[in-house]
Amino acid sequence: MTEYHVAIDHLASPDPDTPQQQVETTYLGVVDQDHVDQVRAIAALDDAPRHVLEHPHIDGAFMVLREDGDLDVYVPVGATEYRIYAPDPDPKTELDGAHLPRGASGPAYISGVIRFGGQSIGGAMDHPESPPRVVEHTTESPAGGSYLESVAAYLIRVGAEPQVIYDPVTDRLGQFGPLTQSGRALRNDGARRTNREGKVCIQVEVLGRAASPWTKGFDPAKKPNFRKLTAAARAHGVPDVWPAGKPPGTAAAASAGSRSRTTWQTKGGYFAHAQVPGNDHWDPGAIDTSIVPGKPAVEPKPGTDSGTVTPPTTTSYTVKDGDTLWSIAEDRLGDGSRYKEIASLNGLRDADKLTVGQKLKLPVKKTPPAAPRYEPFPGAAFFHGGRHSPIVTALGRRLVQLGFGRYYKTGPGPNWTNADRNAVAAFQRSVSELAGDADGIPGPKTWTALKIPRVS
Repeated sequence: MTEYHVAIDHLASPDPDTPQQQVETTYLGVVDQDHVDQVRAIAALDDAPRHVLEHPHIDGAFMVLREDGDLDVYVPVGATEYRIYAPDPDPKTELDGAHLPRGASGPAYISGVIRFGGQSIGGAMDHPESPPRVVEHTTESPAGGSYLESVAAYLIRVGAEPQVIYDPVTDRLGQFGPLTQSGRALRNDGARRTNREGKVCIQVEVLGRAASPWTKGFDPAKKPNFRKLTAAARAHGVPDVWPAGKPPGTAAAASAGSRSRTTWQTKGGYFAHAQVPGNDHWDPGAIDTSIVPGKPAVEPKPGTDSGTVTPPTTTSYTVKDGDTLWSIAEDRLGDGSRYKEIASLNGLRDADKLTVGQKLKLPVKKTPPAAPRYEPFPGAAFFHGGRHSPIVTALGRRLVQLGFGRYYKTGPGPNWTNADRNAVAAFQRSVSELAGDADGIPGPKTWTALKIPRVS
């Protein structure tokens, strides 16, 4: 009769002042097959708050998701240990903080997320020349309660972490690593590493089941974290389209459908796990593509697929008594010297007289770009021990936003500390133009590169 090692994985923060949740494992001993059979039978009950997921790499091993967030782990005695492969030991591009990998443009982290695990699950993208994409998965588990933690512990345990995990019931959002690195929730397509396809390949595990699409009854207006997730994808340039079509609604449809390598490797946008070559799952099911990702931020013109609208270049004006080209340019465009543009646009000479009621085309009034509201550089002498200022808080928050939060055990706060200096130095090292002077004290170039939002 088979015996099983039993353990509990629990996610907790080793530092109460940080949001990062690490796995703590408590070993409970050995149980027999009868005990395991009872565990499986109880979890199979319709109203049981527990759910069994098989270990994808160890025969006979399984885990039990618990509503309280813990994960029960059962592994046959004598089973071959499963080792999770490590990230690239030497990534192709430095990924520390603001120095993003080869063309990535969006955030590494979504504001307010829970950080699960060690935040080092992948590496640089193999094909950053390919368009950016999002891959939608479902966890095939319950949602709500504290299942977010138990599912996160499961994904860490089996080495199948995406970058993002989302609970549509509670609107809670977590990350296992930066959006700018690869995840590891996809199988390779032969020698082609599908996890590393594209400028970014943001994989999203949503708590739910493919057979019951989680978008049914889902209202994005009431889910701010979902909207943050969509905005982050757009910031990375992921278009609001499904290049391979809508996600298949059944396992049979997924099997019969095409997992086109050409589409996957050359098109940007949203893909179902079921549409990725080399993979055989059919999740996330028939989710509503009017919700994921929703309508484009800017509606394209009919007959185009650019996702952008060309702003108008001209307006119309009816000549009034007493008008001259100069007076029209001054009154309508705010600059009398632009009368020559009006003359050229309408095929007129400068001296032509205008007729009351005459229709003219006018160029669009030029709107000067708004000056960025960044905090002015306070001078290098500002940063010294004993300095207490909201500017220091703003600096620290910006460094956290850029991915340098690990230097802060508490805060950031208004007092200038070694944590601030170390975070600034790391930022300087990440930018080639600043690396030669990475002393942790902001100079004019460092301050300009940081783009600190104005404090007042």
